[in-house]
Amino acid sequence: MSEPKIYVACLAAYNNGYLHGAWIDADDDINDIWDAINKMLSKSPIENAEEYAIHDYEDFAGYRVSEYEGIEHVNQVALFLTKHGDFAIDVLDYCGDDFEQAEKMIEENYSGCYSSVAEYAEQLTEDITQIPQHLQYYIDYDKMARDMELNGDIFTIETAHDEVHVFWSH
Repeated sequence: MSEPKIYVACLAAYNNGYLHGAWIDADDDINDIWDAINKMLSKSPIENAEEYAIHDYEDFAGYRVSEYEGIEHVNQVALFLTKHGDFAIDVLDYCGDDFEQAEKMIEENYSGCYSSVAEYAEQLTEDITQIPQHLQYYIDYDKMARDMELNGDIFTIETAHDEVHVFWSH
């Protein structure tokens, strides 16, 4: 499970040749994050430091945090990632950074994790119909899975070998 963190640097110190900043848990309460940023700025080697930038980040599961990205947005991404796991960033990307739609996609359209899309097609088929024993060997689940993807019926995220998360697209 990811533990997203950001390294917030004091720009006044940076512009004067000092490296001064702090690693902050990005999924903390937003007020705690602001307190940590203000505390870091108050301890800057440059007096009255006010400006900051995100100079590094880790454990965002492929999400790219920009230097001047809003702290509230970074916090929202981190909380979403912590709540739903590493595949959440791919769902968020699929939903165009719409957190409400991504949340709905995970809560309402998530079908589970399978070793392949063909395994999902087989499980779905067995759940909704009784296939006679003598016909079971004639069903091509790989082709069924391919058709489900090509027709846009499902959206999949592969997070590892033999780890495919399946979502209904509608």
